[in-house]
Amino acid sequence: MRVIAGTARSLPLKTIEGLDTRPTTDRIKETLFNIMMGYIPESKFLDLFAGSGGIGIEALSRGAVSCTFVELNPKACACIEDNVKFTHFKEESHIIKADAVSYVRGLKEVDFDVIFMDPPYEKGLEKQVLEVLANKIFTEDTLIVVEATLNEDFSYVYDLGFEITKEKRYKTNKHIFLKKRD
Repeated sequence: MRVIAGTARSLPLKTIEGLDTRPTTDRIKETLFNIMMGYIPESKFLDLFAGSGGIGIEALSRGAVSCTFVELNPKACACIEDNVKFTHFKEESHIIKADAVSYVRGLKEVDFDVIFMDPPYEKGLEKQVLEVLANKIFTEDTLIVVEATLNEDFSYVYDLGFEITKEKRYKTNKHIFLKKRD
């Protein structure tokens, strides 16, 4: 795994051993960031279920001013720490060892420009996060991106006050792009 573009371009990133995380492939990461291109520069980025931190580091490399990484697994948190040091993004990074749903529940308001979440598949965690976010005050026009399996149903998001602005399907998974409705 490596950084695709920006100031840390081509730098290799560590990942943790085992199946606890699923690093996003370079091709999918490049497609994802091409879609999010207009949102990243000068943004405050939230990487939920951060794994090894590859998505948040890519955002920092492409011009995000800060990234908050939220990850519960201690080995993954150590991996994020190593990766932000290696890519020289320690100052712009905030690593939170916490459950993503609990972290979002604790926010007084949502002041991130982009929220990316790649939770363990088919456990309903993205729905739990969105249910919590539905009751929060958003101070920014936040883009929410969810990585999920191809068969994951997001028909409930409208009832929570969100709208799907785009869906990008790949061979084995998809990205759903959401905005909070006014």
